[in-house]
Formats: sequence, structure tokens, C-alpha cells
Amino acid sequence: KMSQNRHVITGKLDIAKRGVGYIITDELEDDLVVPTKFMSQVVHGDTVRAEVLPSKGGRKSEGRIVEVIDRDERRFVGTIDIQRKYAFLSPDDPKISVDIFIPKGKTKNAETGDKVIGKITDWPSSAKNPVGEITQVLGSTESNDVQMMSILAASGINMSFPDEVTNESNQVNITLDPQEIGKRTDFRDVLTFTIDPVDAKDFDDAISAELLENGNVKLGVHIADVAHYVKPGSALDKEAIERGNSVYLVDRVIPMLPEHLSNGVCSLRPNEEKFTFSAVFELTKEAEVVNEWFGKTVICSDRRFTYEEAQDVIETGKGDHAEEILIIDKIAKKLRHDRLSKGGLEIVSSEIRFELDDIGTPIAVYKKTSKDANKLIEEYMLLANKSVGCFVGNTKRKTKIPLIYRVHDKPDREKVEQFRVFVSKFGQDFSFKNDRDISLKMNTLFAEMKDDGNFNMIQQMAIKSMAKAIYDTENIGHYGLGFEYYAHFTSPIRRYADLMVHRILHNVLRKESMRFSGLDEMADHISKTERRAVDAERASKKYFQAQYLKDKIGERFRDFVTGITEWGMYVEMYENHCEG
Repeated sequence: KMSQNRHVITGKLDIAKRGVGYIITDELEDDLVVPTKFMSQVVHGDTVRAEVLPSKGGRKSEGRIVEVIDRDERRFVGTIDIQRKYAFLSPDDPKISVDIFIPKGKTKNAETGDKVIGKITDWPSSAKNPVGEITQVLGSTESNDVQMMSILAASGINMSFPDEVTNESNQVNITLDPQEIGKRTDFRDVLTFTIDPVDAKDFDDAISAELLENGNVKLGVHIADVAHYVKPGSALDKEAIERGNSVYLVDRVIPMLPEHLSNGVCSLRPNEEKFTFSAVFELTKEAEVVNEWFGKTVICSDRRFTYEEAQDVIETGKGDHAEEILIIDKIAKKLRHDRLSKGGLEIVSSEIRFELDDIGTPIAVYKKTSKDANKLIEEYMLLANKSVGCFVGNTKRKTKIPLIYRVHDKPDREKVEQFRVFVSKFGQDFSFKNDRDISLKMNTLFAEMKDDGNFNMIQQMAIKSMAKAIYDTENIGHYGLGFEYYAHFTSPIRRYADLMVHRILHNVLRKESMRFSGLDEMADHISKTERRAVDAERASKKYFQAQYLKDKIGERFRDFVTGITEWGMYVEMYENHCEG
């Protein structure tokens, strides 16, 4: 029986190993525990309404599910088993322990063993299994294509664009409007270039460099002016919000914007005139910013460098635009040194990359290393992002202007304490005085241990003691970078956050009123889509690692332990970086 003044909350259901449920909700301090006896006819991941039951003697509150709300929207990805008169869909997600019963005629002609997408249509009160139908057949589980499609489907990421969005995108003219050019600051005659990975197609950012007579450098960070083409409320805009960001799987990109924009109109390709939104800095040789300017511009990139080509110029001092590249590289190194000495964390990125053959099978696995050319671009992007965040947020203006910041909280002391105990087992003393000291001490520890075989594991454990970076309208600063103000400005082709920051900055520069409402919800939504993308990207890497090792069964490899849990340990192979 329902009590009159019951407390009902809404949240997402997480089912633990022993069948106990937890409802994750913003409405309560803690997750709400749902005992096993109240867990019939629900599956992991359902959005539910639950009644909070009166707590007994100081124990945590328990709840009872009263309604499942989003089930008709949910899609389940799994493998189908066709019997004579019916079929079963076994979901891929190991946390979903029930199969879905598919009546004959609702299988879309799938064959046993196919990967399919299905939905639940009914769950009779007497039935152990829900009843459903197949909405899409992906195909044979043997193919990489099907595996990637199922990762995307399971994450709720759309593989293709609605016609309305594609049509709207195709109507955008790649030729620049001469009237609009007249309204912008012209950088077409200034030396401008891009530095990107060898396989990049969407160039969001270009750098321009001018050596001034006073010995300083005028450095421009020019970012694709996506907001000029994607207007609030358009079909393109709605779809971009929904996606939140581009998703980079091992063998494909699922872009936030259709290709005509992302790889064409907005991409800063060499020798093509493009509209950009720029942050321009006058820097001394000591990396001090003496002037900054933000505004809409028009550029023409003179050269597309790959990271390897730019690295070659830095190392040999020879090649295209060597003089400018060497000077801005020196300044970037000073910017980096200042940032790290003020408490920015120095994490050595060890992203796994795959080399695929013509049919998309992995033939090699390697770790991406970050050299001077990568760090040069990174420092100027950080400078632009930080300056934009600061310009909008840190001002004497009468009214505070709402912005979506990229924030990163201080580390949790308890987790840092666990880290201290962990590294003491390696004979390392990790003591610290305050929050800022933690990152400085970590940098010292990393520097001392960078050649140690345990370095990777120790860095991983350090990262685990940190908070996750998210988008928020409440600025608490970015701990990991050591910045008080930080926003995402430099990648509007692939992140919606940057597109919003462009719009807000443009309004601020024109001294127009802010018309952007709902920024809190948006920050929350794009933090979620980013999480979703990271999970899908991780799943695609795991699949390709398994694919790479398929023909290596029985071979021996040297490994190191990367983690220990109650159910076993994780090891990573030295030579191919595969983990399991």
C-alpha cells in the first residue's frame, strides 16, 4: 500500500552482481538501495521511479521500484538464437541477466548467431522473460563492421544523420561571402599553418606566426568558425547537441557534424580561404603575454604539417618555415615549464593506436608518443582555452556572464592517501602539505620513476586518485592543468562545448545580451555524451586488441601487472600493449 506522503524519486538502475539494485539519482545524497525482493521485471540500465521507504534504525534508505519509465525507448544489442517457433535475444551487456523472448514473425529474418538490436514490447506479470521484437539486424558477429555498429548502438550513438540534417548541411556554400569577409580581420597574408596527425581530416585549428620588430611574436590561434554556419535552433544544431561530440573508434569516426561541414566547409585545409574565430597573442621570448585579442577572422593556411614533419623541422632546424617554428617551439616550451611549475600535472599520455591493413584487420599495436610538435600545439590550445575562460569569467563586469567551463576538481584526500600507501610499497615516500603540493609531488615522483618498469602502473594509480574533468557552469577551476579559468574553445568541429563557448564569446565581444538559457542542463548533457563516447572508444580498442591476439593463442609474452582486484589481476603485454 502506498503511504499518502510518500517520497518518490527518479533515477537510473544499476544492478550489482548479487542482484541488489542501486538507483543513481541527483535527488538523494547517496544511491538508493533496492533489495532483491523488489527487483522483479527490471533490467540493468532502466530509468525508474522508486518510493523511498522509511529507514530502519540508522541504516541506509531502501527503495521500492514503482514504475519503469523509458523502456519503450530502450534498445538492446545482442546475439539472437532462433528456435522453431520463437527466438531469444541474449544482450551483450553482462549486467543484463535475462534474455528477451522474440515471438515468431518478429525476428526481421535474422539468423542464429547474428548481432541484432531489439526492444522490449511487453513483460507479462507471470513471465520470467520480457517479450520483444527485433528492430534491426546488424549481421554476422564475425565482421569488425558489425562489432563496431553494435558498440555504437549499445551506447545510443547514431551512425548516420537524418536526411533533414544532411540536406541542411549540403546547402552550406563552401565559397566565402565577400561581404562577410569585409567585416572580418584579415589574416590571409600572414604565415599560417596546421599541425595534425597524419590521418586527420577535420582541421579545427591553425597557428599563425609573425615576428615583430620589438623582438616579440604575434601568435594567432585560429579556430574553425563553426558557429557562423551552425545556427541555434537549426536541424544541424539540434543534431549536434544530441551527439554532443564526435566519437573516434579505432577504424572510423562518427562526426558531430556531417562531413560536408566537418571535413569540407569548416576544415582549415591548406590554400583554401576559411572563416575562423581567433585568439591572438603578443608573446615575449620569455613566454609572457603582453597583449591578447579575440575576434572573427579570415585565414588561408599556407601549409599542412603532420606532427612528424613539424617534429623533423624542430629537430633538424631545417625545412618549411623553420625560423618561425623554432621560435614558437621555444616559447611553447617556456609556457609548458611555467604551467608545470605552477602545479599543472605532467601526465605522459600512452594512447594505444592500431595499424590496420586494407581490409581493416589490426596488424600492429603501438603507443602514441607525444613529442615537441604535439606539445607545441597543445600549449597554444591550452593558452587560447585558458584566455577565453578568463576573458569571459574573470572580469569587473557588473553582471556575471554564464559560460560552460571545463572544470577539474581537487583530488579526494582519501584516494591520495591510498596512493601514498601504494607507492610506499615501491620505496617511494609521498608526503604533501596541501592540494597544490599533491600535483607538484606527483610530477617529481613521475620524473624519478619514468624509466622504472612500474611507471605505467603508478601513473595509472595516480590518475585514479584524481577527479574526472567535466563541463559545468559553476567555475571551480581546472586542477590538473593548474588553471583558475578554463573553457573549451579550440575544437568546435568535434565538441559542442566549444561551439557554445564561441557563441557566448561572440556575444560578449559585441556587447550583446546573453540569450542562452539552459546552460546547466547542457553542461550536464555534454558531460554525459563525452562519457558515452569514451566508453564506446574504449570498447572498440578492447575489441581490436582481442582481434589482434586471435591468432597468437599459445604464444608467450612478457607482461607486467597493471592492477589487482578481488576477482583477479590485470596484466599488460610489454610488446603489444594489450591488456587483459
